[in-house]
Amino acid sequence: MAVSFFGLAIFLLLTLDSDYASAPVSAASEGVQASDNSLLYCSRAVCSWNSNINAILLCIFVSGWSCYDQGAFIWCQLSVELKIYELVVTYGSAIKLMHERTKFRLHSHDVPYGSGSGQQSVTGFPNVDDANSYWIVRAIPDTSAKQGDPIKSGSLIRLQHMKTRKWLHSHLHASPISGNMEVSCFGSDGESDTGDHWSLEIEGNGKTWRQDQRVRLRHVDTGGYLHSHDKKYQRIAGGQQEVCGVREKRPDNVWLAAEGVYLPVGESK
Repeated sequence: MAVSFFGLAIFLLLTLDSDYASAPVSAASEGVQASDNSLLYCSRAVCSWNSNINAILLCIFVSGWSCYDQGAFIWCQLSVELKIYELVVTYGSAIKLMHERTKFRLHSHDVPYGSGSGQQSVTGFPNVDDANSYWIVRAIPDTSAKQGDPIKSGSLIRLQHMKTRKWLHSHLHASPISGNMEVSCFGSDGESDTGDHWSLEIEGNGKTWRQDQRVRLRHVDTGGYLHSHDKKYQRIAGGQQEVCGVREKRPDNVWLAAEGVYLPVGESK
């Protein structure tokens, strides 16, 4: 059985159309290092035998995977980043946000701030291979946006920390190091308010959020931009850098969608 399946994978790989055959295996040019482990995050529709079987078998052939069910999704751990689909950020995608200047990833963990709100802390994390840096892109409540829809510049979004299920949040409490506006994680699956709402601002001419787009996230309630800098914590989060909110547009406000699992446009639960 294993031999015949492997043979089928080779056959389908060799018969892929030219667009698949010419797709680069790494995404180093788009901020994803080819040597890092990456996640391909597929909806059940994409990971079914009835659709995109060539893409699935190509994944298996190139690097192998190990999958486990989590709710409505299948998480596939790959050893390479595959560029089969154009990576548009859609609602329901689980991504890492990379701070453009320092290359740190937006990160959270179940550790509260020792000052300010005392809510769950948010930091910039230096290592790419970290499960606490994944964020699920969600629409705000009472909108027509649905899972799989592309996200346009000016859209109001929420970012849900994948591991703790809390929302990226901000308010007027002072951040621990710089005294800017604190950015925290707060709430739960069933608890969210306008303090979790962020407006997407795409830099340049693009209108749709893509992996290679430079973006800013402006907090709706405070007007502060999601910001980081090379001011680092020394003790509990040693080596991690502060994430905060500032009202001015600065080079340190810019982020890019990096590693992650991107739901295809138009797929829904």
